[in-house]
Amino acid sequence: MSEQDDTQREYDLRWADDAEHKEPSARARMLAARWKNDPPRPQPFRADPEPRTARRSSWASTAIVLGCVVAVILVLGYARFQAPY
Repeated sequence: MSEQDDTQREYDLRWADDAEHKEPSARARMLAARWKNDPPRPQPFRADPEPRTARRSSWASTAIVLGCVVAVILVLGYARFQAPY
């Protein structure tokens, strides 16, 4: 890209940013039209999150991971034991 193209592009961006009237985005127009007839309910600044489902304890997750590692080690050891040299 030449330096003249950069200058022209910068000018175009400044011209666009300095526009007196800026058209709202499509999403803003859609929400304005929807909210005109059916405004959203007010919500507190930090709404309460949805209740979380019960999760496994960290010990259970650790036991599952370690169990998988031990199983892989045993399978690899058995395969090496069975392989002829």
